[in-house]
Amino acid sequence: MKAVHANFFVLTGGPGAGKTSLIEALTRRGYPHVEEAGRRIIREQRQSGGNATHDGDRIAYRELMFDHAIESYRRMTTETRIVFFDRGLPDLSGYSQLIGASVPAHIERAIALHRYNSLVFVAPPWEDIYTADTERRQGFAEAIATHDAIRAAYVQAGYEPVELPKASIESRMDFVLSRAKPL
Repeated sequence: MKAVHANFFVLTGGPGAGKTSLIEALTRRGYPHVEEAGRRIIREQRQSGGNATHDGDRIAYRELMFDHAIESYRRMTTETRIVFFDRGLPDLSGYSQLIGASVPAHIERAIALHRYNSLVFVAPPWEDIYTADTERRQGFAEAIATHDAIRAAYVQAGYEPVELPKASIESRMDFVLSRAKPL
């Protein structure tokens, strides 16, 4: 059975576009959130000597991100307030396209069954704030490709992407809060 949670809002886009900083600011305002799994998975894999990372076994990395996304979605289903997700299930479809892999049936099913608010906030590539670090090793060109693949995945899944302005965190937060209204 399809579950639609109109109070679940996804913030997505390529790496280094300011999503996490925006979610941290929304959290300080009291909004519950679900953090992105990618960085945590990379840290855990490096600590344990694992290879399920973006620059290692990308399919295993995608599966770990899938497990986190499903667990996080289910954990938040009793929440009645607005919840902000740092990425959502359709990101995995975009990631699959980015790495040249097909989208497995279990991910397609999850995308169809576990729905967020139809409005999805997309942080555009923004070179002025982009930085690589120990977990984010992609260059800016790959950040653009990631953005494009993820945005297309959300459109294909029936969501309405809304691009965040290239503005201060406070302005971005005001932008999101003025539009994040459960249906």
